[in-house]
Amino acid sequence: MSHHPHTLDDCVCSRREFLHRTGMGFGALGLTTLLGNAIATADGATSMAPKQPHYAGKAKRVVHIFLNGGCSHVDTFDPKPALEKYAGQNLPMDNLRTERKTGAALPSPFAFSQHGQSGIPVSELFPHVAECADDLCVVRSMHADVPNHEPSLLLMNCGDARLVRPSVGSWVTYGLGTENQNLPGFISMCPNGYPIQESQNWQSGFLPGIYQGTYIDTQHTDIEKLIENIKNDYTSLAAQRGQLDLLQALNERHRQTRAHDAELDARIQSFELAYRMQLDATDAFDVSREPEYVREMYGPGVQARQLLITRRLLERGVRFVQLWHGAGQPWDSHDDLKENHERLAKQCDQGIAALLKDLKQRGMLDDTLVLCCGEFGRTPTVELPTPGANAGKINGRDHNHYGFTAWLAGGGVKGGHIHGATDEFGFQAVEGKVHIHDLHATMLHLLGFDHEKFTYRYAGRDFRLTDVHGRIVHEIVV
Repeated sequence: MSHHPHTLDDCVCSRREFLHRTGMGFGALGLTTLLGNAIATADGATSMAPKQPHYAGKAKRVVHIFLNGGCSHVDTFDPKPALEKYAGQNLPMDNLRTERKTGAALPSPFAFSQHGQSGIPVSELFPHVAECADDLCVVRSMHADVPNHEPSLLLMNCGDARLVRPSVGSWVTYGLGTENQNLPGFISMCPNGYPIQESQNWQSGFLPGIYQGTYIDTQHTDIEKLIENIKNDYTSLAAQRGQLDLLQALNERHRQTRAHDAELDARIQSFELAYRMQLDATDAFDVSREPEYVREMYGPGVQARQLLITRRLLERGVRFVQLWHGAGQPWDSHDDLKENHERLAKQCDQGIAALLKDLKQRGMLDDTLVLCCGEFGRTPTVELPTPGANAGKINGRDHNHYGFTAWLAGGGVKGGHIHGATDEFGFQAVEGKVHIHDLHATMLHLLGFDHEKFTYRYAGRDFRLTDVHGRIVHEIVV
């Protein structure tokens, strides 16, 4: 800082002044080296650098296994013997309100048995997951707002059933950043195309675009199909670096005249991330680099492969990974429930259990929060023929948002624990009720955030994932 009026003599500096000026610069250069690309953008709100939460959280990363379409809780983790008693009869419930008219009680075609020291009941659909019973926290008292896929998907993934809001993964990366600047902080893997509501399920909403989930179609095994344009066959990395440096310089000049333009910031950031991903993504998504015994542990098929990819991404610092199951053929079993649930469970059961065991043996499960659920459950009664809804086979279940099950593992939740309950038939949550807002509040708490103070200012208001709702379910926290 100058200590005298500016004169022509300022063009020449003393030795002391020279060392003073350059010494301050050396410190900044050292900081840049330590933080890598974290301070590449001028606006700190767009930085993907690792950040500290409000307090020390038990979880550092999240895996969300999404059973798209609504898995039946009374056929998986919430046994209801009373359905056998009333099989073929109308249930004695005055509050049995469903989306469409349903028929008599439909007992589960699957046998339940207790597992682990905790004795958690799991149906025969998930024999491998049942081996991990003592790591599971089974919440049997989930409930949502409506029995329709579109709003329920958005409520589970974004905290609002109608309005454009950031997804949970976007909130988490906004709050915690990412530990690997060469990979996206939030990845959503969904084979065979988009689910209902498409990319809105992993949108960044009003948050800066760099926090949006990166979609990967895991039906492909070829890295160049899995991630489009991952390689440039015509230009070397060095040449690309030069081109990108020029582009970044031009973009920065453009950006300086448009301060706080989140869309522009995200676009500039995406060029840099795309370049860096050429090195790390090829390695992370290539499961052939895993030992054969590990691949065999996860099993065959697309679901097993994307679950193994998930562990590889978590190891490399990705903050939030969402895995979709049933996007093309959902768990939405209005007909042929037994056959459809058997087929779908077989696709993912071994892989889910392998992920839990793999994380545990690597010492990662304690600080990785794993969530498995759909957008709602299914009715304890059979669905009657409904035009446009089913084929009229009278062997499936309708949507049910009044009560369903989600399970969590790791990340600070109680293992071998059952929380809450539905009524004796499995229709409605009646004990320890947990709304989706409560689930989100609890997830943020485990990550180290006060959900009431974790906000983003938009349109003159401080928004949060849980809006004006949500309570932490302390009963499931260690």
